[in-house]
Amino acid sequence: MATIDISEKTFNDTISGNDIVLVDFWAAWCGPCRMFAPTFNKASEAHPDVVFAKVDTEADPGLSAAARITSIPTLMAFREGILVFSQPGAMNATGLEELITAVKELDMTDVRAQLAAAAAS
Repeated sequence: MATIDISEKTFNDTISGNDIVLVDFWAAWCGPCRMFAPTFNKASEAHPDVVFAKVDTEADPGLSAAARITSIPTLMAFREGILVFSQPGAMNATGLEELITAVKELDMTDVRAQLAAAAAS
């Protein structure tokens, strides 16, 4: 699956409507963003079961602010609508593959239990 562009209007539907979504927050002027783009695109072709989405921080500053993006590129991973990973900085191909595997292997029952416990305390 190729990467898709998402915006403030489509962000929530994309996150809630898919099992695993990786979101790359980027800008055209950002050198590390341009270096990471081919790695992100290649991974999208290797993992058709994962949605690979891109948010242009210049075109959608409201979404970037809501997501608390302070440095780009920033990569976020969502599983079953829950943010399970967020990290600024470009990632190499090996690191991205390890992240995708880790997100796929998450025990979401355990993740939800941990979130509930954190909210209760």
